[in-house]
Amino acid sequence: MPEPIASDKLPSSHWLSLTQASRFLGVHPATLRRWADRGQIPVLLTPGGHRRFALDDLMQFTQARRQAGALVRLEQVWADRALSQTRTKLTAQEPRWLAAFDEGGRERKRQLGRRLMGVILQYVNVGEAGGEALIAEARAIGQEHARNSISLGLTLATAIEAALFFRDTMVEVALRLPEGAPIRNEDNTRLMRRINRVLNEVQLSVIHTYESESGR
Repeated sequence: MPEPIASDKLPSSHWLSLTQASRFLGVHPATLRRWADRGQIPVLLTPGGHRRFALDDLMQFTQARRQAGALVRLEQVWADRALSQTRTKLTAQEPRWLAAFDEGGRERKRQLGRRLMGVILQYVNVGEAGGEALIAEARAIGQEHARNSISLGLTLATAIEAALFFRDTMVEVALRLPEGAPIRNEDNTRLMRRINRVLNEVQLSVIHTYESESGR
C-alpha cells in the first residue's frame, strides 16, 4: 500500500478522489481500487486513508490503454496477413527446400509455424522486460526444426533456407502494414523489433543445434 500523504499537500485542481477518478476512466470504483492495489496505476493515501489519483497519471494510464488496444489490433492484422501470405507463397511456387519433406514432415513444419506465430503474438504483448519464457519457447522451436532437418539428412543451409522463408514473409508483411492501415510508426517499429527478437532466437537455435548434434 502507498504511504499516506497530508491532504494539504495535494493540489486540489490536479488530484481526484477514487469516485472522481473512476468516473474519469469510465470504470467501477472497485476496478480502479484493484488496479491501484496491484500497482497498475499510481495512487496516494491521505492520513485519513482516502485514495487520491493525479490527473496526469490518469491521462497517461488512459493513453497507455489506448495504445495497448491499438497494438493488439495491429498484431492481429499482422498475424492474419502473414498466414495468408505464407499460404499464397507456398501455393504459387513450391520452395526448393520443401521437396525434402514428406507429408508428415510438412505437417510438422506447419505445426511449428503455428507455434511460432503464437509465440510472436504473445511476445508482442508483454512488457519490454518480460517474455523470457516465450524466448525459451522460440529456441525450442528452432531446436525442433533443426533436429527434424538433421534426421532427414538436410544441410544447415537448407534448414536455414526454410527458416528464412517464414522470416521473410513475416517481416515483409510487417513492413507493408502502414501502407493500408492507419498505423503509427512507433507501433509498427515496436512490432518489428519484437518479431525480429523471436526470429533471431529461432535461427540461432537452429545453428547451435546443428553445431552440437549434426556430427553425432
